[in-house]
Amino acid sequence: MKDFEDVLKQYEPMISANIRKLHIYRDFDQYRQIGRVALWQAWLRFEEEKGNFTPFAYRSIRGAMLDELKRESRFEENMIPTEDQMLTEWVEAKEEWLEPSNETLQLAIEALSLQERELLKWLFTERRTQAECACLAGVSVPAIKKRRERILLKMRGLLAVYKG
Repeated sequence: MKDFEDVLKQYEPMISANIRKLHIYRDFDQYRQIGRVALWQAWLRFEEEKGNFTPFAYRSIRGAMLDELKRESRFEENMIPTEDQMLTEWVEAKEEWLEPSNETLQLAIEALSLQERELLKWLFTERRTQAECACLAGVSVPAIKKRRERILLKMRGLLAVYKG
């Protein structure tokens, strides 16, 4: 294992396998590069007298990918998803639930059912967790997740209709 290019050729399938095992479904090139860098770092740090290179390489590649997944997760927790941005801005700008300043948004909200508006209020105005909303609505957390996604999809459609 004197030449890294030979090592990379040999362990490239291991990088792909880790991507599949970690259920990475986007940014493949980024994770493939992270795996390559981790393999290169493992190759530099490896000491033959301490054991076999393959498990060391596997742990290094997997660990680097998990670290990146955690980093992305923390970033996403701190960032407001773009699909929710308009609703969140409205909620933060207004204290009155039924008086949004954006006329298009007001029309879209009025087109929702009472239950849908109530769920939006809990999620965006009161900043309740999905588990709290599930308790309040008397349904499961996955049901709240599905309802939230359906409402946001409906809102996007309504906003597109009212804007156009």
